[in-house]
Amino acid sequence: MIDTPEPNAMGAPLPRVDGIEKVTGRATFTADVRAENLAWAKTLRSPHPHARIVRIDTTQAAAVAGVYAVLTGEDVAGLRFGRRVVDIPLLADGVVRFVGEQVAAVVAVDEEVADRALALIEVDYELLPAVFDAAEAMRPSAPLLHPGMRSYQGIVPSDDAPSNVSDVHVWGQGDIDAGFREAEVVVENTFVLPVVHQLYMESHACQASVGEQGRLHIWANNKTPYNAKWQVAAALGIEPDDVLVHPVTIGGDFGGKGSPMNMALCCFLARKTGRPVRMVFDYGEELLATNPRHSAVVWMRTGARRDGTIVAQEAIAVFNGGAYAGFKPRSFLVGAAAAGGPYRIPHTRITAHTVYTNRVPCGHMRGPGEAQTMFALESQLDMLAVELGMDPAQLRRHNAVREGDATALGHVYQDVRAVETLDAALDASDYGTVVPDPQPGMRYGRGVAFADRPPGGGEANAEVEFLADGTVLVSTPVFEQGSGTYTLLTQVVMETLGVSADQVRLQVVDTDRVRWDSGVGANRVARIATQAAFNAAVEARTRLFELAEQAWGWEQPAIELHNAMLTRTGSGEARPWPELIAPGVSSAYASANVDESGPAHVTSFTAQVAEVVVDIETGQVTLVRLTSAHDVGRIINPLGHQGQINGGAVMGIGYGMLEELPIVGGYVTSLSMAEVKMPNIADLPELRTVLVEGDIGVGPYQIKSIGEAANGPVPAAIANAIANAVGVRIKELPLTAERVLAAIRASSVSPNPNTIPR
Repeated sequence: MIDTPEPNAMGAPLPRVDGIEKVTGRATFTADVRAENLAWAKTLRSPHPHARIVRIDTTQAAAVAGVYAVLTGEDVAGLRFGRRVVDIPLLADGVVRFVGEQVAAVVAVDEEVADRALALIEVDYELLPAVFDAAEAMRPSAPLLHPGMRSYQGIVPSDDAPSNVSDVHVWGQGDIDAGFREAEVVVENTFVLPVVHQLYMESHACQASVGEQGRLHIWANNKTPYNAKWQVAAALGIEPDDVLVHPVTIGGDFGGKGSPMNMALCCFLARKTGRPVRMVFDYGEELLATNPRHSAVVWMRTGARRDGTIVAQEAIAVFNGGAYAGFKPRSFLVGAAAAGGPYRIPHTRITAHTVYTNRVPCGHMRGPGEAQTMFALESQLDMLAVELGMDPAQLRRHNAVREGDATALGHVYQDVRAVETLDAALDASDYGTVVPDPQPGMRYGRGVAFADRPPGGGEANAEVEFLADGTVLVSTPVFEQGSGTYTLLTQVVMETLGVSADQVRLQVVDTDRVRWDSGVGANRVARIATQAAFNAAVEARTRLFELAEQAWGWEQPAIELHNAMLTRTGSGEARPWPELIAPGVSSAYASANVDESGPAHVTSFTAQVAEVVVDIETGQVTLVRLTSAHDVGRIINPLGHQGQINGGAVMGIGYGMLEELPIVGGYVTSLSMAEVKMPNIADLPELRTVLVEGDIGVGPYQIKSIGEAANGPVPAAIANAIANAVGVRIKELPLTAERVLAAIRASSVSPNPNTIPR
């Protein structure tokens, strides 16, 4: 570990405090948790997208040696769960609504026996009409998937008529009709976005057991354990205090590990059998039936004056929510509001529809809703620039918010560095200079995209305690999913107390420790968890000084703390502070709670420039360089910060160029990591980063979030670069060679009709 005393802890490249445990294999994941008499549970999944269950015969399965229980939907009738909308049955409630829905569960001595028993369950289905396209599902003639939708807790239906539309949400300001009357140029387009899986390394897993007085104990790779605890309790009809979620290491997330998945079912099975029960999805189940990113169709209309001033922006996004809505933290995708962007637009209206279909239920993935609408908006602006005869970067610069400006949705932020961030990306990428095509048949192009991402709010907790062995114990209820939170908390305590890294120990506590914690998500952890750690450290230091005053007669204003010593200013007297700590007698301990549920006063701007080479004979696109500029506050850990930027950029490259979860007639057709495409090292370009530093952020150290900032604008930047290179506009992701070649062949314009310097 690095011995980094205050004031150099903040900004030091401290290695991951949990890194050694992970790389040596000592970290405990859910599937590593040991238990006596452990049983395995597996589920039988529907082969049909929409059907009524006529009969289930479990007789043969129950007779298999080593089988402890076989359950169907009748055994868990009426038990549902969901993060906001409570609509997901533990097992199918007489009707299956997507291929892969769980129909029956087997608990057995091991996984092999459970699989053999599953194969013996007989199910008769009556096929029902299915609908897979969200626009078709919105039609009055479409089959109604949830006739009882209005009875679901948390549902916000759009009107009184039965419908497959589970939510309609509208943002905006001004008078949209007046705005378009004012416009001199209007551009209208439709964009199509695919369903994409998060592709984390560790599949969903849960282990549950029943303890004393019937209390449930859960180990699960869930990054929002307090939310999961309440959902499990609600689903089973018990009190939240009867559920205890224990911390485990989480092997990747990207949004997909915020849902409780099979936690309630696993608990029910543990209570049913009286044994600890483990459920671990294989990757076929992950791709078939978990909670990937929503596919979407985004219609957009933008109006501007001839000088480039955007006066009106209208967008309608239709998100294919799949068979259930319960995997979303809200009933809608808040990121859809990104269709307004970081621009001064006086008249806006953004409408987002979330629709039930007979496909895999969708949840959250990095930038939920905003990844889809950012692609539409930033592609749209380049097309508007063509109509206006303007440089696309200059169009963005002309309309970007400045200090004191309201965004397209009426938000006003402090320390607005939009133009500076955009200019930094343009300068670092040599945007505007002429670059020759690399060789005949190859066309070079540049594209720019621009966005902002404020941090989410929530509630966070931390505890800090000075121990007799000379260490400082930091306790957190955050179940970190790999983003480096534990290192950030360690560095905040180091900086605040002036102690070295080897003096700080971090422990993750279970869900009995505090009343509530929001967990990981929405770029919130750096915003609120670091503040909780700071507050707890300050309070614990005050209590340590009180002990020194009581024991040694030192006045508090004259006491300083540095590493293992307390110093009395003026006299220079110094004594080790562990002398004050007697286990069980005295301690310097403090806890802190931070509740910042409201909107943040700052946002983080990102500007990205993609440089591509397109083979006009094959349509193959090579991304040669991606420049990312980010406005930042004070950076706690530059290694982790840059890792977030690189990781986000790579995820954006995958969404833009490669990734799509193929679904045909409701069936996911690629059910292994060998078949689903994602970027690897050979696909990556030169990644160039520029940081635009500022003095205003959140918390005592003035930080800004970075977690989801780097992935959003990437696909649009690549699409804009392709258009710059070969003069064709692709409005559907991913930007495959086949799509590019088809567009080139369909275009009546000769390749390479660039309107801006390349």
